[in-house]
Amino acid sequence: MEGRKVSDSRVVMAQVMNPENANPAGNIHGGDIMKLIDTAGGVAATRHARAHVVTASIDRLDFHHPVYVGDFLILKASVNYVGKTSMEVGVRVEAENAITGEKRHTGSAYLTFVALDANRRPMPLPALILDTDAQKHRNAEAAERRQMRLAEKSKEKKKHEAGGYC
Repeated sequence: MEGRKVSDSRVVMAQVMNPENANPAGNIHGGDIMKLIDTAGGVAATRHARAHVVTASIDRLDFHHPVYVGDFLILKASVNYVGKTSMEVGVRVEAENAITGEKRHTGSAYLTFVALDANRRPMPLPALILDTDAQKHRNAEAAERRQMRLAEKSKEKKKHEAGGYC
């Protein structure tokens, strides 16, 4: 199986934030932003796998600044790391004021996706080809996050087996 470049699966997605996206405080609801993050990440993962993918986890999601009604929400997603059947996708969220053009980094997230074969079973993924120092750096950081996720997953499994709860 031939590897794929980060640039082959990169996604830039934009969405206007409307009043129906607002929460009672008047800002854009975090859940609406989360759904768009998952969508952008899923497109990048699908492009890399060239197969259906499912979200396995959201490792981290940080909101830095609010998003307002009328803002353009811009989501930039790219594959950071590829394992045997799963991959990490990073999504950067920016809000652009439609009138002034001012852009703010409003959020970031790391998601893990699993590619599925025709029988809906995890399938092997093509390797990730890293062309730039920035891509190599993101890949190394993603590998560290993967190790932390696996350790946390093992810890949670033991807790559940012992009768613990979330």
